Amino acid sequence: MKTLELGKTGTQVSALCFGAMRCGTLQNEQESFAILDQYFEAGGRFIDTANNYSFWYEGGKGGESETVLGKWMKARGNRDQLFIATKVGFNTPDLGHSLSRKTILQEFEGSLKRLQTDYVDLYYAHKDHREDALEETLGTFNQLCEEAKVKYLGTSNMRAWRIAEASHICQKNGWSEYVCVQQRHTYLRPRPGASFFPQLAANDDLLDYCQEHSEVSLLSYSPLLGGAYTRTDRPIPKQYQGPDSEDRLGALKEVAEDLKASLNQVVLAWMLQGSPTVLPVISATTSAQLEDNLGALALNLSAEHLEKLSTAGNPKA
Repeated sequence: MKTLELGKTGTQVSALCFGAMRCGTLQNEQESFAILDQYFEAGGRFIDTANNYSFWYEGGKGGESETVLGKWMKARGNRDQLFIATKVGFNTPDLGHSLSRKTILQEFEGSLKRLQTDYVDLYYAHKDHREDALEETLGTFNQLCEEAKVKYLGTSNMRAWRIAEASHICQKNGWSEYVCVQQRHTYLRPRPGASFFPQLAANDDLLDYCQEHSEVSLLSYSPLLGGAYTRTDRPIPKQYQGPDSEDRLGALKEVAEDLKASLNQVVLAWMLQGSPTVLPVISATTSAQLEDNLGALALNLSAEHLEKLSTAGNPKA
């Protein structure tokens, strides 16, 4: 598995992060173990979960993903070989959206218990909850880092200017800073005015910020739009049906045909090889889906491919 540095931490992480959101709900324990084993056997070590995954699926209450992941790590004895990320902020309906000190400390201990570990490699603020003071949130996160319970901090669903503000607060206080941001992002661009509330999609400001601030890595969630690029039963979401979508889909298909690759593989390769570099958070419910995603690592996009993909749909000069 190819690795990339997370921010400027000096720590290498798997270029394709596995999103374990469906584990324990849409995928039972046996199915979850099988897909996690496949990812691990392919060299994958970077796994992403959250304290609220996945209360919105039938039978879910939140915490199922962390619980299954904890059981898998214990059964395989591989915790020290993994880079585990989890989150706080969106939380479960009974707790509500919060990044207060009390909520963070309470939810973090719950995550440790479910994961059957005594530390987390990467801890995210799952959203930018502005009702809670940023100083309180960042100070609490820093405490967890000082106690060696968390190695690195990340944020998600946050505007670039708020990340800059958080960086300023941390530098002023000598606190641990966010080393990455995880945002909704894919090859197709959202149409003007599209909303993903309460999620945020990466916009030009965030992409530019991460290009200029290499100490903050960009990770993409929902990079493959739940299969919409390749499945006829899954239409492209309306938010991505914009004035340039046909041009970009056309470019994507041309490059895929040229490389004899799947559309999904080209999307992932474009993220990894584009500018700024984007680390995709992938998911899969079948072995074949995961195998296809992993195949993106073997693709080498030429300068012409990258130019075609990145400029498709741009206004003509």
